[in-house]
Amino acid sequence: MKAVVMAGGTGSRLRPLTVARPKPMVPLVNKPVMAHIRDLLLHHGFREMVVTLQYMADLIQDYFGDGSERGMDIRYVIEEIPLGTAGSVKNAEKFLDDTFLVVSGDAVTDFDLQAIVDFHTRCGAMATQVLYRVPNPLDYGVVIIDDEGRIQQFLEKPSWGEVISDTVNTGIYVLEPEVLDYIPDGEPYDFSQDLFPRLLKAGAPIYGYVAEGYWTDVGTIQEYMRASFDILEGRVKITEEIGRLVGASIWTEDDVEIAPDAQLYGPLFLGEDVKIKGGVIIRGPAVIRNSTVVDNWAHLDRSIVWRNAYIGEGAEIRGAIICRQVNIKSKAVLFEGVVVGDNSV
Repeated sequence: MKAVVMAGGTGSRLRPLTVARPKPMVPLVNKPVMAHIRDLLLHHGFREMVVTLQYMADLIQDYFGDGSERGMDIRYVIEEIPLGTAGSVKNAEKFLDDTFLVVSGDAVTDFDLQAIVDFHTRCGAMATQVLYRVPNPLDYGVVIIDDEGRIQQFLEKPSWGEVISDTVNTGIYVLEPEVLDYIPDGEPYDFSQDLFPRLLKAGAPIYGYVAEGYWTDVGTIQEYMRASFDILEGRVKITEEIGRLVGASIWTEDDVEIAPDAQLYGPLFLGEDVKIKGGVIIRGPAVIRNSTVVDNWAHLDRSIVWRNAYIGEGAEIRGAIICRQVNIKSKAVLFEGVVVGDNSV
């Protein structure tokens, strides 16, 4: 069975993380967000993946290649202009001649994908939306289903007075190829705003599957940090280990150097060639990616540091994100919510 991964968005709400990379390539602990999606697809038996691209398409193609190294067949479809969620999938129509799964390249989830496909088949659905229960549905599209799971109504970002369900659309779908006939060629078209209301009005058999497990997307800085820390804290059942476990919830990759008097409190991930020098204190959850140096007496708390960064002597970083090739001066202080973009000094 094929999966379509929508990876064309610009990720404007994630800036400055997405200035030099598309959102699916933002690193989530030990690998890009979309690599976690690829691993989940492999875990559930998907061997063919079609990726829809638009923004910085070459970076995604260069990283994932043709998929053969991981036993997959990956094809790419590039949009000349942004076509929206449904429009981007329509653009891949030539590859989609049987039932297929659609998932966003910025999703973080551990859903049982095979159970979702089985539900879709059992119901005889033309389209199945994967739904998730959330405590605050105001920022999502709420979906109303009957006892059989058939969708009865959509409410896009309702007020509290309109909320009659806590099941929201995750942006994960199982579709039959006939659905593509409802999507116009070469123009922007959205699943939630355009396609699904049209299918509902036409009386098509569209269903909602309420999934159990973990789901979020990394649409904002806050969601990105939460997803990173949720992986470290074991809230997400990822399909591959993030590194070697060398202490109490401390994972490392190769060639990590840790001074004997450094104090590390997990959960914590240290990438390849990271150097933690004397007197350093790191309190997790925290991520320190490849080839970063944390110099003497620096303190890090609930922070994310990308590759090739330097954290100066005595610096104090709490609740911050430090992007790639950033130089933090000695005794600098960065507090909650600070994000330092690539190549900053």
